[in-house]
Amino acid sequence: MMQNLATIEQTGAADLVENVLGHAAAAKIRALAAPMVPTGGHAPVNGIDALRFAEALNLVLFADLLKRVPEGAEYVDECVAQGRRIVLDHGALRTVLLPQGARCAMPQGVEAFRRVLEPLGYIEVGIYPLPRLKMTGHVWCHAKLPETMPQFFVSELHVDQFSPAFAKAAVRVFGPALDRLDAATAQVLSRFAAGGSVPQDDAVAALKVVMGLFDRQHPVPFESDYEILRAESAEAAWIATEGNAFNHVTDRVADVEATAQGERVAGRSIKDKVEVSASGRVRQTALRAAQVKRSFRAEDGTLTAQTVPGSFFEFITRRADPATGKLDLTFDSGNATGIFKMTAAA
Repeated sequence: MMQNLATIEQTGAADLVENVLGHAAAAKIRALAAPMVPTGGHAPVNGIDALRFAEALNLVLFADLLKRVPEGAEYVDECVAQGRRIVLDHGALRTVLLPQGARCAMPQGVEAFRRVLEPLGYIEVGIYPLPRLKMTGHVWCHAKLPETMPQFFVSELHVDQFSPAFAKAAVRVFGPALDRLDAATAQVLSRFAAGGSVPQDDAVAALKVVMGLFDRQHPVPFESDYEILRAESAEAAWIATEGNAFNHVTDRVADVEATAQGERVAGRSIKDKVEVSASGRVRQTALRAAQVKRSFRAEDGTLTAQTVPGSFFEFITRRADPATGKLDLTFDSGNATGIFKMTAAA
């Protein structure tokens, strides 16, 4: 991690974060996360540009996950109390690719997020098949700040690889999803893609809309459909209740094994095994998913509730690639498959 980091206030993201989270919450999240923009690496502009917007988006999504993952929030608070800020490595979310011909207002699968990430300076750098899960992972890395701006790991569930009953349930659950990306926000993203900036008020409004895309876009599912999905895919069941919310955020740590042992000593529900990539340079583990209460519709339309897996907090150690001397920012399909099990407790 680079040591000459600017404060978030210097990069202009502070006001955006404060307008979304409020003063107290914004001040706290700025204290938790290591800044993402190197000193001198970003000249001031009039208004808000893509880099400032990307930093603010990562911060508000981090704050949102901490509200939903108590053990993650506890870990983060302890780190800050010890004088260490969280180095955000990546955030992960899940999407659904419905069968060809299925109607949905939302762009399908990863395309719903490509239209957001690429205008902010992200480029797709990796595709990771996850055949055991019938999914594919797509990774976006920031072109200007690959090591300090968090990556996005966006997975796509292939409905056409499941049974006909599953496909029908998936269309019923995910087909009615709304597309919340309005024309004004699309125009802001277009300005960013062209290298321009926008007035702060426009950026604040757009950030609120974009943050809403990282949520559930479809109605409360019928419990019967949820059970059909869960019988074949814990991941599809998770998306049915949590939507496109961050599945996890990841702290980049110096020694993931030592961190895992520290979590055991602290009594938190750390995964038993550290996942190691084929290269040996990327090592990951995670806290188990928070258990959350979610609503379902019964056949008569009344609402029921049950406890299901929510999101979780992950840890990663990355070593330099000896061929390049640069930090290995890649992912590993085996690692990802192991980490996905954190939400399979249902």
